[in-house]
Amino acid sequence: MIAAISGRALAAAARRAGYGPLVADFFCDTDTVALAERAAMLPGDLQGGIDGARIIETLRQLAGDDRPVAIVLGSGFERMTETVDEIARHFPLAGNSGAAIRRIKDPQLLAADCAELGIPHPQFRWDRPPDPENWVVKTAGGAGGTHIRQAAGETPATGRYFQRFVAGRSISALFVGDGQTADIVGFSQQWASPAPAAPYRYGGAVRLRRFDRRQAGMIRGWLSGLARRAGLVGLCSADLIRGPDGYKLIEINPRPGATLDIFDDADAPLIEAHLRAAAGRAYQLPRFVDSMASMVTYAAAPIAHFPSIAWPEWTADHQSPGTRLIAGDPVCTIFARGPSADLTRRLIKGQASRLQHQWEGDRT
Repeated sequence: MIAAISGRALAAAARRAGYGPLVADFFCDTDTVALAERAAMLPGDLQGGIDGARIIETLRQLAGDDRPVAIVLGSGFERMTETVDEIARHFPLAGNSGAAIRRIKDPQLLAADCAELGIPHPQFRWDRPPDPENWVVKTAGGAGGTHIRQAAGETPATGRYFQRFVAGRSISALFVGDGQTADIVGFSQQWASPAPAAPYRYGGAVRLRRFDRRQAGMIRGWLSGLARRAGLVGLCSADLIRGPDGYKLIEINPRPGATLDIFDDADAPLIEAHLRAAAGRAYQLPRFVDSMASMVTYAAAPIAHFPSIAWPEWTADHQSPGTRLIAGDPVCTIFARGPSADLTRRLIKGQASRLQHQWEGDRT
């Protein structure tokens, strides 16, 4: 059973591993419904978040008479750790406990752990810095980049914190934790899709075919230290920035994340690794010989009635015909594969441009 803001990637991963997924998410996209044995709308909405008071009943109805092997939680639960614990009382949770999520997503505790473990990490503070032009402001437990703003003009607010801005390349490490160590599945380079109210909105990621072994070993050591401190299990990801003076760890996402699609493999399914690691059992990780990218496309302007589109096979998370979209709503996810990260990223951006013409038309 899967619960997430968007459950399609987890549902596809479950299918690749031979499971029949039961999915609760905000969208019930056509391809999610096709992948799922059963699908249900997760209570709540994108603006207000998941409704924790109604989720147990939703999951009970979704399970019906079936006894799920496990429940896997995706995005949307980082600020709802009490709800995570409540779900774990009713269903076999495969993934991080509320306590593990609370520790790793608390900016003050993460900063302290990084300092003690010798992990480079940006300066953090709750109060407004004297030089806000060099800082960003974030929501504790936030995900997806839409909660991040430039600090200039921002005032302190409950649950918001300031982090010193770090310039450089945005790198993500997908890893599997077993409560003691971290095994890195692979590295990806990420990019933003800026919007006026969300300058750091998630845009996409490309799997890196090569990565320096010494640096990979150093980062694995950092993540193992944090996995031990927080008790992290299963698939997680780490966001890092590579600047002129090396890598800095920005934050940890204690759940399967946005890069699951580009790292999953039918011969060594990552959902199986997640389930086995969460249960303290041995697991297998995939190996890669090429590059793969995924990219989220967003509506640039309101769309009163989304048109009927013959979706190419390299797309997912499809908007349904007739849906009303506001500017900034996600339309679909696009995939591309190639021999190198640079070529694959260029390829996927060309695919996105051609596809967007089908719902945007000629805007010149």
